[in-house]
Amino acid sequence: MSADSSDIPAPDPEHEPAELASFREQWKAELRQRRTATSGIQTQPGASASASTTAERAVSPARSDTSTKTATISNTHPALRGLPRPATHSIAGAPNVPVLASHGQSHLSPTLAHAVEVYRNAVLHEQQSQLDEALRLYRQAFRLDPNVDRAYFKEHELSAASPAGHKKTSCATKIESATRGAQKLSVDKDDKDKPHVTSEFLAQVIKSFPEHLVFEPEDEKGGPPSVNLIPDELLLKVLRTLDYTTVERFATVSRKARMLSLDSAIWRDFVHLAYKPPQIPDDESLTDIVKQYGSDYRRVYVEHPRLRLDGVYIAVCHYVRMGSSENAWVNITHLITYHRYLRFFPNGQVLSLLANEEWQPQIVIPMLKPTLRMKGFYIGDWSLSDGTVYITNLTEKHPVPAHSTGELQQGKYVFQMTLALRSRPLGRWNKLDFIGYDSVNVEDGEAISLPLKHERSFWFSRVRSWAGYH
Repeated sequence: MSADSSDIPAPDPEHEPAELASFREQWKAELRQRRTATSGIQTQPGASASASTTAERAVSPARSDTSTKTATISNTHPALRGLPRPATHSIAGAPNVPVLASHGQSHLSPTLAHAVEVYRNAVLHEQQSQLDEALRLYRQAFRLDPNVDRAYFKEHELSAASPAGHKKTSCATKIESATRGAQKLSVDKDDKDKPHVTSEFLAQVIKSFPEHLVFEPEDEKGGPPSVNLIPDELLLKVLRTLDYTTVERFATVSRKARMLSLDSAIWRDFVHLAYKPPQIPDDESLTDIVKQYGSDYRRVYVEHPRLRLDGVYIAVCHYVRMGSSENAWVNITHLITYHRYLRFFPNGQVLSLLANEEWQPQIVIPMLKPTLRMKGFYIGDWSLSDGTVYITNLTEKHPVPAHSTGELQQGKYVFQMTLALRSRPLGRWNKLDFIGYDSVNVEDGEAISLPLKHERSFWFSRVRSWAGYH
């Protein structure tokens, strides 16, 4: 396209409106400026701003290098402000965007800098699925400057290529603050030889949390939830009245809930309720146990062995017994199934029941109380030390015959068990493995080991109506 003024038909000055004449002079100046820009001469910021302002009202010429056409302005269209903006009529390849320096956008004109900022806000709204607002901002940005998208991406590339340590961003500050909070869960120097995977993983997760956490609405279009108006102190007061399973379910709601659930006051109450003899040896102090876990009460409750008292441990055992048949060519076998039940009480008492398959768990569990009297029912004592459960003095409680006025005399033998407390595959301290099972003579104290061929591990089953503490 030629920018020569001789290509433009000059109307009669007497019949030409003053506004159209002023616009023609500005348009000619813009064409000359673009021609000098293509020849390698860099324009001044003031001229660039003037050209950008003029472009808001001008209709750019056609954009072909091979077939150039001259735009003719008619006297019948003096009001050009109502025409569409030049966002879709810019000259292809025209370097209207200033070259950005490596240190930011200091060479951007004020109009272009404002357009880039509007474009950036439009991108953010689009990422948040606010499409109506994003479309409005995109239109506003292109009205300010038709090449705002080029300037935005150029600025984005330069900021990505700049050194990471040149300026400390607010995001880095938030990460450092969250890391300081996560250090409360880290292992002390005394425990460096005993790493714990659970707390280390949780500490890594918390490091990614921002500094200021709030409860987010379930619906993005909804307003902030009312729970944000409640102080954290009151929320912690409520959490201290819940059981540990409810606290952990609450922690899965959001990052804010997870941080509140890590408060030491919540787990201190659980630890003091759970870890007392016989859960810990009489000669061991709870304070020393807490120090082994870096004074983190949640780690103590999760990682230190403890028997579950709010349910029953059940073992389902099977063995095959050969049967008899009159036909020599037929072999008959019987699959025998029986259950073992163990219920532990906070006072150190344990109930043991051996029942056949006729007594299903849904029938036995409501009956499993110290007052039960049936064949295979035993009452003894238990203690826990270093993940090993010791059950002693298992004495059978026979049912009282109808014609008897009191209980039968105790037998000559009592039983004792040694079990290993484990956590697998899901849940905590939910499995008991047999280590030993002995029969003890009451008179001389001689212990005889019983075979464990048919015995299986106990698995924990929670009973909601049973309390887990004193």
